[in-house]
Amino acid sequence: MKPIGEVAETPGRADSSRWLLAADVGGTHARIGLVERRRDGGWPVALSRYHCYACDEWPDLGAILGDFIAHHCGGQRVADCALAVAGYLRGDELVAENLRWPVRVSRLRERLRLDRLDIVNDFEALACGTRFLSPHASLAVIEAKGAAGPTVVVGPGTGLGCAVLLPNGAAPLVMPSEAGHVALAPGNEREIEVLRRLGRDRGYVHTGHVLSGPGLVNLYRALADIEGAKAVHAEPAAVSAAAMGGDDALAREALSMFCAMLGSFAGDLAIMFKAGGGVYLAGGILPHISDFLLASGFRARFFNKGVMREFLGAVPVRLIEHGQLGVMGAAAMEIQAAARAD
Repeated sequence: MKPIGEVAETPGRADSSRWLLAADVGGTHARIGLVERRRDGGWPVALSRYHCYACDEWPDLGAILGDFIAHHCGGQRVADCALAVAGYLRGDELVAENLRWPVRVSRLRERLRLDRLDIVNDFEALACGTRFLSPHASLAVIEAKGAAGPTVVVGPGTGLGCAVLLPNGAAPLVMPSEAGHVALAPGNEREIEVLRRLGRDRGYVHTGHVLSGPGLVNLYRALADIEGAKAVHAEPAAVSAAAMGGDDALAREALSMFCAMLGSFAGDLAIMFKAGGGVYLAGGILPHISDFLLASGFRARFFNKGVMREFLGAVPVRLIEHGQLGVMGAAAMEIQAAARAD
């Protein structure tokens, strides 16, 4: 999989209205871009500069954005910012379970000397960004012709995100979704046992409790508990590495169950939204386990939907890397919102 576009030269000291700061911030990474508004009939935005930050290396979001402005904007003052996060605004406070720091929008705007700071949902931005995908920028998980209809984007990362892109001529609409919080639906006896273990200390078990980085660890620990074995891995990357290494049967079962349950969930979403346009798999985990995913039970579980199997046979499923896509989508959403307001 390749980047979605080439990065242009550093901007000069032009009118700040040309430039937009766009960020896609999750629990692990903050992806920041300087975007040029284009009016030439091509992409609605053009990425001029881009950098990915590790969130745990920074004291707060303002420090990350400030560093980007200082070192990647070529001295250009940027007046507007679109911030894509997995959360929502409660008054002036950004409520986001996966962010490492509290965020107050007015303080952040003042600190960065911004005229405008808008918050958008991270998976809405990612869904919007799929409009800019080139054919070589994704990996086929299930090949199919596809058809007119909605496109679903779903991705396990620090949490489980989901959004839907609805056809609407040249200006598709993005519909937010909290599908990651629907109740977990096990697909066999082993998964029912896992659900029982997860329900011991939770009043409600949702799909994100297994289809996320922490969820993979939950699966691994639940399986260890079932087997009376010791859980030796504490991080998602460690579970994945042990599973793909081939010498840890428990980790391999956990990752296999993760992929199978993701296939089942992706099939449910495709049916729920009648996603003739396809399903995009995103998030921070899947690109690192792509070979394992392709060889897993994902495909079988995706199609195991009774009379809806025929419909699903026409739904393509592709794996994309988060990369610059959420940044581009956030910028496009901001520009579209500004155009509607004018």
